[in-house]
Amino acid sequence: MLELAILGFLAEGPQHGYQLRQKVAGLSGHTRPVSDGSLYPAINRLAKAGLLERRAEPGASAAQRYVLSLTEDGHDELLRRLREPADHDITDSTRYFTILAFLSLLPDVAARNAVLRRRLEFLEQPASFFYDRDQPLRAGDMDDPYRRGMLVIARATSRAERAWLHELLD
Repeated sequence: MLELAILGFLAEGPQHGYQLRQKVAGLSGHTRPVSDGSLYPAINRLAKAGLLERRAEPGASAAQRYVLSLTEDGHDELLRRLREPADHDITDSTRYFTILAFLSLLPDVAARNAVLRRRLEFLEQPASFFYDRDQPLRAGDMDDPYRRGMLVIARATSRAERAWLHELLD
């Protein structure tokens, strides 16, 4: 998802690595900081694949800074990743939110709606964090108050997201 976030933010315009790092950290939450050890290798992979370009510009001091920009191939790859997310990109909330952050970049409403329908189908399946004999347990089935809390929070979140998706898709 790091690569998708990089492509997505660069679709908004050229940026320095530091700016990009701040935006990606904000998207993924400040509890998940983006290290240079993960950001710059991802940038290098994308550059090597021809999906982004680096252009040197003078820095505030003697050191040069690099401005990153999306190539046409990079833009096409971004749209492909948004149009065809993997199943785990739909089912994992953090990964899905990264898709959602850039979904408006897909020019085709039908393609955007297809992604949203996949998420809605997933959310409408019975699920739980906890199972008994392959049956999902509900909050009322839980003695542990913290596990019950997990289920109550997840149910409320899922209900809100399903309502939003129905509103958007209807």
